[in-house]
Amino acid sequence: MKFRPSLGLGLVLGIALSLPVSLMHSVWADKENTASLPLDELRTFTDVYARIKKEYVTEVDDSELLKNAIRGMLSGLDSHSSFLDAEQFRELQIGTTGEFGGLGIEVGMENGFIKVIAPIDDTPAQRAGVQAGDLIIKLDGESVKGVDLEEAVRRMRGKIGSTIELTIVRDGEDGPVQVSITRAMIRVHSVRSRMLEPGFGYVRISNFQSKTTSALHEAIENLEAENDGELQGLVLDLRNNPGGLLTGAVGVSDVFLQDNALIVYIKGRAGDSELKYSASTDDLLDGAPLVVLINQGSASASEIVAGAMQDHDRGTVLGVTSFGKGSVQTILPLKDNTALKLTTARYYTPSGRSIQDAGIIPDVLLKPAEDPEDKEADTPGMSGTAEELLQDDPGGDAVASDDPASVVILPERGEDDTTDYELDEALKQLKAMAQPPASGQAASLTPGDQLSKIDEPEIQ
Repeated sequence: MKFRPSLGLGLVLGIALSLPVSLMHSVWADKENTASLPLDELRTFTDVYARIKKEYVTEVDDSELLKNAIRGMLSGLDSHSSFLDAEQFRELQIGTTGEFGGLGIEVGMENGFIKVIAPIDDTPAQRAGVQAGDLIIKLDGESVKGVDLEEAVRRMRGKIGSTIELTIVRDGEDGPVQVSITRAMIRVHSVRSRMLEPGFGYVRISNFQSKTTSALHEAIENLEAENDGELQGLVLDLRNNPGGLLTGAVGVSDVFLQDNALIVYIKGRAGDSELKYSASTDDLLDGAPLVVLINQGSASASEIVAGAMQDHDRGTVLGVTSFGKGSVQTILPLKDNTALKLTTARYYTPSGRSIQDAGIIPDVLLKPAEDPEDKEADTPGMSGTAEELLQDDPGGDAVASDDPASVVILPERGEDDTTDYELDEALKQLKAMAQPPASGQAASLTPGDQLSKIDEPEIQ
């Protein structure tokens, strides 16, 4: 495949950093001359440093002061750039092994609070009911406002078997929700599969690891063996998939695309810093219908896959608008085993869409029956108190996708109803795609299955 193994997306730690793309070395050489130093500002910095050393209420270590200055300089850029001390750098490097201790959530920092991108399948966080879009405002009763992401991650980690209390602001709740979680060893199996009906398979990818592509190949082979032949269609479930390795996203996309099809490209600040990743094998399903399920917890690597399928008309994307995480962080090792994590680029879908902030808008929008009327400028998955706490990440350069072609209102969910209506709708869509109408006839769908056309003003 045409990619470099040093690239990574959304590295999952036990409590994981929202790191859409990590480069373990600098990809693009600095071709610009070093800018002249701002002497006036440096004098001000020196003056502040001297005043702190002389007049602060307690003595402060020089090293700690300077590290805090570096952290402040980076946090002022965006919520994803940061300084990693030796322990944080070491923790970052273990994030793709598929086994680690923690709660099992992918998180990012927005407006000083911790936002849950997605809970990881079969982990303490998921079992405790943590949801994508939750805003964590306190850890064990202490506010996280103003705490950097790495420190918040450190607080959430702890001895296996110990508990932590999360205070969460959640869309639709009148007040904060208290969630108690027992820490555990997290073992992530990124690919799971099963047959939905004869001829129609299902593959769930929970995150993108180094072995995800090979696991997907094996899953499809097993499904075809169970089906006694090629599949008539496949549902690819990327809901609450927070990301992972870029190589995994490229490899998974390659499984469903024809040779040489562009999957994703990355553009940095320099004019010649574009990197392209293309498929290197033919479609493993040989063109069989594909439905991709996404939601607001689908981020970074998941959005690369969904965007590639959408742009090449390879599959139909169902669900709700994805998270919208498309910036690239470069991990630059420094001396003393520390590192700099710096936003250096953004990635784009084959048609040139930047999904930073905008996300992937599905072809078919799935809406719960009890959803209220759409509100203009609502943050996806957030309203009320949470909306007041969050603001858009600056510097998006977002280019919105086309509006959904259709919308499906899902059945009303009763109490204790665990039916996966999104998956049911994906299977209905898949079966309709696999059985084209006879010449001159329209597709036969029951009224409950019909996809209703919506006008642009209805989509906010």
